[in-house]
Amino acid sequence: MSMIQVRDLNIHEEEYGREGRDVLLLHGWGQNTEMMAFIGEHLKDHCHVFNIDFPGFGQSDEPKEAWGCEDYTAFLRDYCLLKGIEDPIIIAHSFGCRIALRYAALYPVHKMVLTGAAGIRDKRTAEWYLKTYTYKLGKKILSIGGLSKYKEKLAGKAGSEDYRNATGVMRATFVKVVNDDVRDLLPSIGTETLLVFGENDEATPVSKGKEMEKLMKDATLVIFEKDDHYAYFHQPVRFCRVLDAFLKEDYV
Repeated sequence: MSMIQVRDLNIHEEEYGREGRDVLLLHGWGQNTEMMAFIGEHLKDHCHVFNIDFPGFGQSDEPKEAWGCEDYTAFLRDYCLLKGIEDPIIIAHSFGCRIALRYAALYPVHKMVLTGAAGIRDKRTAEWYLKTYTYKLGKKILSIGGLSKYKEKLAGKAGSEDYRNATGVMRATFVKVVNDDVRDLLPSIGTETLLVFGENDEATPVSKGKEMEKLMKDATLVIFEKDDHYAYFHQPVRFCRVLDAFLKEDYV
C-alpha cells in the first residue's frame, strides 16, 4: 500500500507483481481497492498490476470540485504517465467501466474486461422529466431564506441510494457521472473486450451488455447466471478462470 500525488491529490494505490504486462484495476462507484484486491493477487505472478482508489473514494483525496467522467479519464491518463503504464489491460467494474471506455477511445489499451459495465444511459421518459423538474423547483423554493434547512431533507428523499450517500463535492460529481453516456463512443473502440454481466443485475441490466457487444468492434458477452451487479465479486474463482482464459496469451 502506498500513496502517490496526482493532480495535487493524494491517491491511494496498491501494486502486485513487477513483471509482465501492465494491468489497471478500476473499481465501481462507492467502492475502493478492496473490491479488486483478489484480482491483483490472482494476476501478480503473470502481470504488473495497479489497483487505485479513484479520487473521492477509499483513502484517496476528494477532487477539489465536481468531476465528470472526462475529468476522471484525464486523471487516469496522468496516473499512467507518472507510473510509466503503456498499452495496459484494464479490468473495471460499473463506474470504472465508464472511465475505461473513455480511456480506450483516446489512448492505446491492449484488452479490457468490463463487469457490470455502466455507460449506456436509459432513455428518459416523461415521468423522469416530471420528477426531475419537480425536484429542481422544490430545491429553488427551499433556497429562499428560512427554508434552506429543509433542502437537505428534500435531497435525502430523492435520487438513488448512491446519490443519497454522497455528500458535498461527491454528490455533484455523482450527478455528472450518471448523466454521462458513452454510447456514441462504442463503435470507435477497437480494443478486444470481454463483458461480464450478472443475469439479475438491476443496476446495469444484461440488455446494456448486449447493446455494448453489438456496438463495439470486438466485444464478447459472458453472463453469470442468477447473480447481480457484483457477480465478479460474488464468484471470484469463476471470474478469475474467465480472466485466465481471456488473458492467457498475455501472461509471462
